[in-house]
Amino acid sequence: MPSTSFKRGTALTLLSLTLAACGTQQTSTPGAAAPSDQAQLGALSTATTAAQNETPQLWFVELGERPTSKGGNGAAIAREKQAFREQARAAGVKFQERLTFERLWNGLSVRVKPSELGKLKDLSTVRGVYPVLNVTLPEEQIVNEPELATALAQTGADVAQNELGLTGRGVKVAVMDTGIDLEHPDFRGRIVAGYDFVGDAFTGANEPVPGQDTPDDCGGHGTHVAGIVGAKAASAGGATGVAPDVQLGAYRVFGCEGSTQTDIMIQAMERVLADGMDVLNMSIGAAFQSWPQYPTAIAASNLVDQGVVVAASIGNSGTGGAFAAGAPGVGEKVIGVASFDNTHVLLSEFTLSPDGRKIGYQAASPSPTAPTSGSLVFARTGTPTSAADACTALPANSLAGKVVLIRRGGCTFYQKALTAQQAGAAAVVLYNNAAGPLAASVTGTPAITIPVVGISDTDGALIDSRVAAGETTLTWTPNQGSYRNPTGNLISSFSSYGLAADLSLKPDLGAPGGLIRSTWPLTLPGGGYNTISGTSMSSPHVAGAVALLLQAKRQAGQTIRAADVRGLLQNTASPRAWSGLGSGPYLDMVHRQGAGMIDIVRAVNTAATVTPSKLSLGESEGGASRTQTLTVTNTGTRPVTYTLSHAGALSTTGNYTVSFAHTPASVSFSTGTVTVQPGGSATVDVTVTPNGADLSQYGGYVVFTPQGAGTTLRVPYAGFKGDYQALKVLTLEPRLARANADGTFAPTGGAATFTLQDGDVPYFLLHLDHFARFLKMDVYDAASGKPVHPQFFNLLTQEYLGRNSTATGLYAYDWNGTVSHSRGSNGAGNDKDKRKDVPNGSYVVKLTVLKALGDENNPAHLETWTSPVITVARP
Repeated sequence: MPSTSFKRGTALTLLSLTLAACGTQQTSTPGAAAPSDQAQLGALSTATTAAQNETPQLWFVELGERPTSKGGNGAAIAREKQAFREQARAAGVKFQERLTFERLWNGLSVRVKPSELGKLKDLSTVRGVYPVLNVTLPEEQIVNEPELATALAQTGADVAQNELGLTGRGVKVAVMDTGIDLEHPDFRGRIVAGYDFVGDAFTGANEPVPGQDTPDDCGGHGTHVAGIVGAKAASAGGATGVAPDVQLGAYRVFGCEGSTQTDIMIQAMERVLADGMDVLNMSIGAAFQSWPQYPTAIAASNLVDQGVVVAASIGNSGTGGAFAAGAPGVGEKVIGVASFDNTHVLLSEFTLSPDGRKIGYQAASPSPTAPTSGSLVFARTGTPTSAADACTALPANSLAGKVVLIRRGGCTFYQKALTAQQAGAAAVVLYNNAAGPLAASVTGTPAITIPVVGISDTDGALIDSRVAAGETTLTWTPNQGSYRNPTGNLISSFSSYGLAADLSLKPDLGAPGGLIRSTWPLTLPGGGYNTISGTSMSSPHVAGAVALLLQAKRQAGQTIRAADVRGLLQNTASPRAWSGLGSGPYLDMVHRQGAGMIDIVRAVNTAATVTPSKLSLGESEGGASRTQTLTVTNTGTRPVTYTLSHAGALSTTGNYTVSFAHTPASVSFSTGTVTVQPGGSATVDVTVTPNGADLSQYGGYVVFTPQGAGTTLRVPYAGFKGDYQALKVLTLEPRLARANADGTFAPTGGAATFTLQDGDVPYFLLHLDHFARFLKMDVYDAASGKPVHPQFFNLLTQEYLGRNSTATGLYAYDWNGTVSHSRGSNGAGNDKDKRKDVPNGSYVVKLTVLKALGDENNPAHLETWTSPVITVARP
């Protein structure tokens, strides 16, 4: 790896992975995409249903050979790909090949029409087909500057730097994102690798053009993430990240605007491996795709097996309910990272009459910047109990010349600001309806032309009381102040819930992600530094921590496998209290915070570890107990005796709407203490019996407390109480529908006739309330109930489906009148398999869903639906 730094405009050298080897090229798309129009349609009804057409056109095609990183043969993989191409041509499949993969995942991504997908799945070389999902970045909010130093203190990074002398020197961290600002002084001389996979113009809706530019950042997100990993302040007011001497790799998978796609992410992962990076940070992912079998999750886990530690955001879908974590963060060996809020924020200030009380605020982008002097009299449009303050029009000039206090909730921030602006207001102060400061966006048309700022709920209530008592004046100032965040060290409201679809424990651990100040491209508004929030910000804290840990191990002459790093961080993390507040001293859910907040110093200094570092207990029908063995290993020079105990965490029930309970599991141990000799190990059996409600996710921590000096170690556990297959998938009855010319769908309300010409094809609208192991649609003769052909009657088989993102969201699947060989759910087939057209006639389609972790031979694990009669009447 060359140690030179990249400059703007310099062509990046392809190191060991050639373009030919790669092919020629948290809100994510919810769930596994359908082989037809995928859309959020609202509640099922017989009325015309409007929908945004989100039909996937790109698909992963998985082939049978193992990838080279898992022992596969490159020549055999090449032959297999050629055989696939020949089979596809012989079967008349019309597709455009985009990217190919062989190191971490064997297959291709292709562009294919939904009507061709069935043919593609029938080919004997094809092991599986998965949608290529669009992945978007969260909207950045430019706000005044929280102190990165306080976030570093939350994880012990400040102590690691200042007392242990750890800076990440000699460690290479890859950042897969929007690129990195190559001219930012806080990265000078340390960007040593990278590649632009997409080009400036790529939006996710067009084709990427790789290699045309350096991985320079015109979006901002990647520079911010990289700064958290390893910025090194070049001057006063600069940013210093977790590991300020790391070498950075910039792997650009986003253009200047828009989204990226998951096949490009795998392409970048393979390049990271070829470039010899030590750590990869991915602050991106596909929400509600919680299967560890999704291609990006598999590729990321394979990357860990090749010696690269992978940290990935678990997702920003905290309002989307349970089971919302996304790939690749749900990967088996990936560190899936949750977000905690920063403890402090540095805010601009205005003052209140009559006593000059200081109020910290955050500017709402893209409204005009608030002035630094001048006074305005307050007006208010609601109270601290208003549910929809300023959501409807107000009389013209009713707020003329006033600064208006408005409570969050009931409509968008933009609508509230527009309401005030149209009533003549001179400025708006929005206040939170939940604990903590408020960062708002007022993007919209027409533009907001008056200053809009956000403040905390407590400050909003204070101002409201003063306005209610008499005239109150706001005075703008040029000052800033450090304000304690009341939600600091608590899980961020946006951080996604687990568990994964297979009930593996996710997220794994957490780090600061709420209100983090870091580097920002010099050429963008707010250039130099910016504050944004998200699990995008927590993941690089972990990646930087890994760099410090690797440096410490190397300096001590020790080695640690990439696959073992997560365990060490989990053992030494500290779980935090419930972010619900006001309901008692309860630990937040394990399936929300994992092992808790990382502690870098404890991870570096501990001489003992516990394996496994987390217990995924799966489902416990009837509340059955689960027993697992934990092994304590002591690499120190003296014996250590640990006392075992248990700390229970909150449990939850529900999917889209989550309910909380404090009904901790009962935990027993085969021994109450365990002594581990130097260089030795000892085991203890742990038996966990879930309590509380049926169909709940529960969890807690097994605690190893040393007698005397030493580091307390913890092992998080989580599971599902009850029969996991009791969670219904098809909670809303599917509907037969047809598409309208304007992109809406009209449910037929019963039997219907279709010509299969010019878009007149049947659509099946269905809501997936939970994950499905597979979904099959088979076609039968309506009169006889027999398969339309003796062996050829399968319309569709799709595997590892994610759930819908909302309780009323839907997917739409169409049928073009062809069927294929019915082969079950594994995607196998023979070369002779062909799709056949059904003759004109009357048919029904039977939908079968196998529930997550279900047994397809157990009828209780299947859900079925039979369509109304569909008459095929081709002209």
